[in-house]
Amino acid sequence: MFRGHFEHGVDEKGRVAVPIQFREVLSGLQDQHLVATKFRIGPHRCLDVYPLGAWRRFEGKLLGKGRFDPHYLRFRNVYVSGAHELEPDAQGRVLIPPLLREYAGIKRDVMFTGDVDKFRIWNTQVWQEAFEEHEDSVLGDETFLANLDV
Repeated sequence: MFRGHFEHGVDEKGRVAVPIQFREVLSGLQDQHLVATKFRIGPHRCLDVYPLGAWRRFEGKLLGKGRFDPHYLRFRNVYVSGAHELEPDAQGRVLIPPLLREYAGIKRDVMFTGDVDKFRIWNTQVWQEAFEEHEDSVLGDETFLANLDV
């Protein structure tokens, strides 16, 4: 699965190479196509990136939810409507659409971070801020750590 974090640069056309570690996972899944969408954790914006098969399973689960439930309507309005398919080229690069780059504040330096079944793409500075905030709140929470059952 997707784990670790890797810094890469975005070129002037908006292309970025997917880390080799993530490409190996995709190759093992026999799933090279990706779907990227808008996400945020607190005030920190980033992109969630799924292998196409995982995205399709996710959409199937959404279809089983209350179609007219206002929470799911709002969620789909942001998360699903913001989704774009990405196809890696022969060098393993993907073109991040301008709308998604703008949303996540992606300019030149990005951080890819693993999230088990998907990965995220962050503006590197935003990632550093989010990581420091999350590190303090999670690793400093002894109750949470004591109850972590993995």
